[in-house]
Amino acid sequence: MREDVQALDIRDVTANWVNAEVLARQIGERIKALADLSHTPLFFGRLDYLHAPGADRAEGAEGERFYIGRRHVHDADGDPMVIDWRAPVSQPFYRASKTDPLDVGLRRRFGYTGGDLTAYEDEHLSDPAEEAATSKLLQQEIERPRVGPMRDIVATIQPEQDEIVRSDLSGSLCVQGGPGTGKTAVGLHRVAYLLYAHRERLSRTGTLVIGPNRSFLHYIEQVLPALGELEVKQATVDDLVGHVEVRGADDAAAAVVKGDARMAEVLRRAVRSHVTLPTEPVVVVRGSRRWRVPAYELEGIVRELLERDIRYGAARDALPQRIAHAVLVQMERAGEAPDDRVQDAVARNAAVKAAVKAIWPPVEPAKLVMRLLSDADFLAEHADGLLTEEERKTILWAKPARSVKSVKWSAADAVLIDETTDLVQRTHSLGHVVLDEAQDLSPMQYRAVGRRCTTGSATVLGDLAQGTTPWATRSWEEALTHLGKAEAHVEELTAGFRVPTDVITYASRLLPHIAPGLTPVASVRENPGFFDVRLSADDAQVVAACEELLRNEGSVGLIAADARVPALAEALTAAGITYLAPGEETTHETRLTLVPASLAKGLEYDYVVLDEPQAVVDGEPDERTGLRRLYVALTRAVSGLIVTHTAPLPPQLA
Repeated sequence: MREDVQALDIRDVTANWVNAEVLARQIGERIKALADLSHTPLFFGRLDYLHAPGADRAEGAEGERFYIGRRHVHDADGDPMVIDWRAPVSQPFYRASKTDPLDVGLRRRFGYTGGDLTAYEDEHLSDPAEEAATSKLLQQEIERPRVGPMRDIVATIQPEQDEIVRSDLSGSLCVQGGPGTGKTAVGLHRVAYLLYAHRERLSRTGTLVIGPNRSFLHYIEQVLPALGELEVKQATVDDLVGHVEVRGADDAAAAVVKGDARMAEVLRRAVRSHVTLPTEPVVVVRGSRRWRVPAYELEGIVRELLERDIRYGAARDALPQRIAHAVLVQMERAGEAPDDRVQDAVARNAAVKAAVKAIWPPVEPAKLVMRLLSDADFLAEHADGLLTEEERKTILWAKPARSVKSVKWSAADAVLIDETTDLVQRTHSLGHVVLDEAQDLSPMQYRAVGRRCTTGSATVLGDLAQGTTPWATRSWEEALTHLGKAEAHVEELTAGFRVPTDVITYASRLLPHIAPGLTPVASVRENPGFFDVRLSADDAQVVAACEELLRNEGSVGLIAADARVPALAEALTAAGITYLAPGEETTHETRLTLVPASLAKGLEYDYVVLDEPQAVVDGEPDERTGLRRLYVALTRAVSGLIVTHTAPLPPQLA
């Protein structure tokens, strides 16, 4: 298929050089999408239908056989050899069961080792004599060691996951899923499915995956390309609101207030405060005639624009045209017949421009936010009835900056500037946005993401128990309201495929303290996993635990409180053990990653050493946030976990 595309001759099929460039680029993208992936088989399953799908199911009608894979593959004659996993005819591979076989006589799963076909497993779904059994190949694929970045799960998607993946584009969806339930993979595969089902629409409007940090995005970046989707953009929330360079940081109290949804109204008031009701008429001179628009009529125009509550910049652009229209009405009454060119000329008249500048001056978002955070009186005026005096003091800068360029903006400040920018000029909306690790966002950050999908839909992924910021959301209902998707349907994934039974059971001891009422994850894995808690005398014993786990196949993560990372790095170096930073790709030579607890979210390793749980808790501004950070760290292991501690363990783990 790739060679056929490479052999295309487009010299005589394009009308001009622009068409030729566009077509050449499209062909280049197609060739890239058809690249061979080492160790990635083209098909992983087979369906034998009792009857041809869609055909009359009369007795004696012949069935049909389909091979299911990551991509559609056809032969030299164009006949399909492998059916894309997203096609409707492939759906029974994920949904069919003994109780509801969906007209499937046989489902076959193929097992691979290093890209070589090494096993297959059959289920005769329509045979009442055969009992339902757990798929061994499915278990092996789920428990296969992790080396390198995150991989796709097309061969192991479960029925409840498939329902989410194939949900319609028109509706927004929120997925609450505990550690190891596959919510991130489900979100990414949902993007791949939507691009398959609505390619023309989404190629026009665009799709975006938003992750918590760069390490996380690097970890997941190969999943969609492996499924042939190369056009999906990836970003962090900080990337979205990057109008200014972030060089500073807020303390927790200030960040909480700046991230509060009330700040949106404070900013709206501050922006609109720049409008001044006119007290003088506008006099337009054209030739020998003078046309006068009285102050009361100007005031009516301004009030009407304010009541319409359109974007500040759009209203400012409309004002000169409204004034010009009032002049044209007078011209027509006087017997003239002005046209649109006259109206445009009046709108550009110096007197009209001067009036617009005085009534509706331009607003620079960064400059407005700077004034709000440095001018106590300006903040008090626009936060009246919204923020308390104490809250205002919390966010006011102790030392006002001299200019926008000299400000050491914080991440929360950048979000405020983004909100202000949207008040002035509407933010471009995409067709679909996937927001992962959403529980950590502030209300103002939710609003920033929501602006990117006002005319599209969203898939929100997260776990309330893993909220590790002081402003972490308390409920999905609240979060979705701030996002502007209050109508979104909330699904909960509770079957754990990644974390071993013993590990998730231990970590779930924290749930009553960090997310009471949340359903604990139930591991569906047959292998209970390796789990041990060890009292250690020094860092040498932590290093020894890493060496012990490195004797196994797969990746190893050493997770520690951020403050402990330098000491552990020194100990590993002294022991001659090479290690990576989060986001760097593991190799067979270097399989150990040293992970600060603050960056562990969303990552996974075959084996994990967790150093000093109490230090992880103490590294956060409050105990609940610390315990949530610990919950995240405890649930990164796929096959085994060793907890090492010198200080006593947090009492919540007792």
